Amino acid sequence: MTDTPNIEDDHFRSIDSQRLISGDDVNHPPRILLLYGSLRERSFSRLMTEEAARVLARFGAETRTFNPSGLPLPDDTGADHPKVQELRNLVEWSEGMVWCSPERHGAMTGIMKSQIDWIPLSLGAVRPTQGKTLAVMQVTGGSQSFNVVNQLRILGRWMRLLTIPNQSSTPKAFLQFDDNNRMKPSPNYDRMVDVMEELVKFTLLTRGRKEYLVERYSERKETGEELIQRVNQTAI
Repeated sequence: MTDTPNIEDDHFRSIDSQRLISGDDVNHPPRILLLYGSLRERSFSRLMTEEAARVLARFGAETRTFNPSGLPLPDDTGADHPKVQELRNLVEWSEGMVWCSPERHGAMTGIMKSQIDWIPLSLGAVRPTQGKTLAVMQVTGGSQSFNVVNQLRILGRWMRLLTIPNQSSTPKAFLQFDDNNRMKPSPNYDRMVDVMEELVKFTLLTRGRKEYLVERYSERKETGEELIQRVNQTAI
């Protein structure tokens, strides 16, 4: 017969509602990194992220966009590659992200997936993505689909990102942009604005509370057990 869990142990803690309400003082604009998934000369996922960056700036955010050109395939070289380091530095800088990919063969592009695969869950004691916000978008050449945004949500959860509820899927993207590569007024444009507005709101709400929001009982317990083991070994 196994022992029942002891919910009275020291690793159980009451929820600190005051810490959730107050958070830490963060005064700079929300920092948003945008990733896109195509290297075509007229890439509609890039044009969509450029339009999103303009909207984010209007909402008071600071944005940076990563150009995936030259990024090697995962495992084809070391993490010291300049493009890999550029991507990881941007992820570490950011407080939220936008992922936008075309749909290719019913899925996100390899270019999009490679960028995400180069982002580690942890770098030493730092977790580059955990607790940060994420908005997902896709563009298609045909009818509307949600294959890519659904896949990106799965990846966002795996990367321990706080993926916002709203999302954007833009069909027939070649009809959505004018000759100056600006997105035309439409319900699709309005949806993208909705998503960016929600992303900024969620980022402002959570960034000063990120560390507390993702603090977990299981890790406190594991850390405590490791500490006891080290103390015992030192005593011996």
